[in-house]
Order: sequence, then C-alpha cells, then structure tokens
Amino acid sequence: MRPSQFVRIFAASTLIPLFATQPAFAWGVDGHNMINRAAVAYLPTDVPLFLRDANALDTIEYLGPEPDRWRNRAEDELSSEQAPDHFIDLEYAQLVGPLPKKRYDFIRALAAAQPATPDIQLTPEKVGQQPWEVEETWEKLKVDLREYRRLAAAHKPTRPVETAILYDAGVLGHYVGDGSMPLHTTIQYNGWTGENPNGYTTEHHIHSQFESAFVHDNVKYSDITKLVADTKPAVIDNEWSQYLDYLHHSHLLVEKVYQLDKAGGFTNAGTPEAKAFTDDRIAAGAIELRNLIYSAWVHSADPVEDFHGN
Repeated sequence: MRPSQFVRIFAASTLIPLFATQPAFAWGVDGHNMINRAAVAYLPTDVPLFLRDANALDTIEYLGPEPDRWRNRAEDELSSEQAPDHFIDLEYAQLVGPLPKKRYDFIRALAAAQPATPDIQLTPEKVGQQPWEVEETWEKLKVDLREYRRLAAAHKPTRPVETAILYDAGVLGHYVGDGSMPLHTTIQYNGWTGENPNGYTTEHHIHSQFESAFVHDNVKYSDITKLVADTKPAVIDNEWSQYLDYLHHSHLLVEKVYQLDKAGGFTNAGTPEAKAFTDDRIAAGAIELRNLIYSAWVHSADPVEDFHGN
C-alpha cells in the first residue's frame, strides 16, 4: 500500500521517522503490482479478452498502487478522507457485533458502542473502513461489467466502459491486496502495544520492513505466479461474507508476523520461513482479487431491477 516514492525513500534513514508518525502503507509498489498482475494473468478465458490482454495486464498492474499515490500531504483532504479505507482494526470493529454490509450502518454502530468503551476511540478514522471500500469498489466493477454486456449485446462501442472496468479492477486490487497483509487488520499495525509477554518489537519499523523493504529485495513475480497457478478460479456468491472471512484469516496471522520478525525473518535476505510466508500472503491477495473480478463478471449477468431515480 505504498507509493513508489515511499518504497524507495524507505532506504533513506532521514525519513524513517515518517513511518513512526503516520499509518504505514501495505505491500509497497512491488507487492501491489505483483498482486494485480498475477490476478489478471490467471483470470479464466470466459472473461472478456479486454480484461485479460496485454493492455489489461499493464494497466491494472499500474493501478495497484494508485490509492497510495493519493496519500500525500500536498492533497491533505484527499489523503485524510480515504486513509481509513486501507485498514480495519478488527479488535475494535468487532465490538459492534457482526459487521453490517452498509458503511453508514457500521459508522452508526460504532457511535452506539462508544459509551460502553470510553477508553477506545470508536470513530471510522481510527477503526478503519477497509471491507466497505472493497465492497463498494467491487459493486462498481460489477455495474460497469453489466453495462459492457448491455452495450456489446446492442453492438454499440464498448471502449469507454472498458476503460472504466480496468480502472475499477485496478483500484479494487489495491484494497484487496491491503486485506492480505495481516498488519492491516489490527491495532498491532506497526509495533506491539499493550501486554507483550513474548517480547515482540515495539519499534515502528516492522510494517515497512516486512511489506516494502523485504518484498522489494526478496520476492519475485514468478514466486507469486507459481502459487496462483496452483488454484482454480472460483465464483463467489456472497462477496461480503467471503471477504470478511478473508480478512479474518489475515488477522489470525498477525502474531506470526511478529514471531518471524523477532527471529530476523524480514532482515536482509531473511529466513526461508519468512520468505514462504510473504509469498503466500501476496499470492493470497492475487487469488482473492482474481476471484472477485471473475465473480463480478459472472454476476454482472444476474437480472436487476432498473433504477428509476427513487
């Protein structure tokens, strides 16, 4: 989840304090590019060619880091407004009970839960909005694919809607990729807080060291495609429930990240276990994205009631 300049700047010690004072990005440019490209490369052939060809590969790969390019203090309003879409602190989010599918229902639920937890700031900015951004972006993709079907059936030009679809899929890939990074699902996002009997790092380096520096130096695209190729595309019928399961699985791996870090797993060449773990997490993002794009295509054929403005 990091713009390319942040990935490169990470090596510059003069900017290391920046990462200690603002939320870290997930996967860096390298990881997001690999997730998006691998997802497109392994779409099934019944998906339209424009969504699988060389232009789609390059365009959707480029858009992998796009939402992180918006995270710049030069555009402070944009950066602040969309920052919560990159993470969800499940420890706090789950205080409202089962997560509702609509974003504003969740925001109201946070406000209702606040009086019972005065020591925790239950605001959208602090708790995060990640799964709602994925759901809404996925629905945009499905809408535009439905429009593509309509135009193609009517033998009308489809190039404009194809452009919209590539954009939808690329931006969706960013947030889905964020969801495969365990530290984007937790209050322990960049240094252990609270009781720490296992002596995990409390310094603000683990997030960037794992997702950006280690990935850049050690993970190759071919490492990821091997894992994605071993799975079959799947149609998801309940994307909200399935995506929450995906997030919860990532959350179960939070402590594993700290264990690997403590063992030096993400330092320089790291350890084989840390390398395999990182490959698996990036591949998980690509597989999830591939399946969500495929599912949007399949479900874009579902009948819908026409909208009449009310």
